[in-house]
Amino acid sequence: MTEKNYAPDLKEKKVMKKQNITVPVVKTPVKEERKNEEVKKEETKKVEKKKIDYACVNVQGVPISTKTSVYICKFIRGKKIEDAIKYLEGTIKLKNVISMKGEFAHKHGEFMAGRYPVNASKEFIILLKSLQANAIQNGIENPIITQAIPNQGSRPYGRFGKFQRKRTHINLVAKEKVEAKKK
Repeated sequence: MTEKNYAPDLKEKKVMKKQNITVPVVKTPVKEERKNEEVKKEETKKVEKKKIDYACVNVQGVPISTKTSVYICKFIRGKKIEDAIKYLEGTIKLKNVISMKGEFAHKHGEFMAGRYPVNASKEFIILLKSLQANAIQNGIENPIITQAIPNQGSRPYGRFGKFQRKRTHINLVAKEKVEAKKK
């Protein structure tokens, strides 16, 4: 059965080769349509993305105290990212105090009460460097921290369920500094 189906096709092809029949090629507008489609595709690809005027960092489950992170966020809000990083590095070296008014004992210096939250400062430095990189990527010239929001995260139990661990969710947003126009 299969031989009968294929045999006539092979014979017809040989005959066509022996007769040297040339079929005239007709140009169709298909190529032009394809070119138009390619141009349309290129036009759609050239659509500009909206410029993002802020940079943000969202982190969940950072192993630091929520209470301490509230005071650090209160301190860094409204500051330049570079200044906040420098100050927190001084806190790690026990030179700069983070103000914790009404919570802890008095410290000498410009703050009435405060502490040196070393572990929390290390975590915040990592977050601030990430925020700075995001600001550079989005093309923000003078980034200032506009939002610094800590929230209490889930509190998993420690080993053998004796105590609960500390977890904090942190949201940092930086926008470009808008200088006030002088009248």
